Amino acid sequence: MFAARLSQRAKKLLAACRQQNIKIATAESCTGGLIAGCLTAIAGSSDVVERGFVTYSNDAKIEMIGVPVELINELGAVSEQVSRAMAEGALKHSNAALSIAVTGVAGPDGGSAEKPVGLVHISCALKGSQTAHERCVFSGDRDAVRDATIETALDMAIAAVSGHSASA
Repeated sequence: MFAARLSQRAKKLLAACRQQNIKIATAESCTGGLIAGCLTAIAGSSDVVERGFVTYSNDAKIEMIGVPVELINELGAVSEQVSRAMAEGALKHSNAALSIAVTGVAGPDGGSAEKPVGLVHISCALKGSQTAHERCVFSGDRDAVRDATIETALDMAIAAVSGHSASA
């Protein structure tokens, strides 16, 4: 179902989380649950994947994971601040210690000069650490943008867990 490179990254993240006894939550907008789907496509992932929030609408971001309405009103849903708030909100509203959050414009419509199709903000929060963020502009069609988003998000989460020591 998922490309081999994505499945390999998902397996690597799950193994790293198992080693550190870390559970994962996702908060997804433009990927619509595909990151959680990629992780849960791996047999045995239930010991690591705690939950996934598909927060496709602004109301879902506000109601499910506590993104401040002011952030969305002032900056729009596709922004660094909202991405960070999504990642941090996923931790607050779950039993996970690691979260991945994505918000962006997957296309083919919906882009603007300020926020073009392919713009995605990805954040990764690990309890006890600063929330990491990447602003990405991916090329290609909707599927390519979403695929690249999954890949980058998994890589960020792997880096977060790899930099975390078991004693921290």
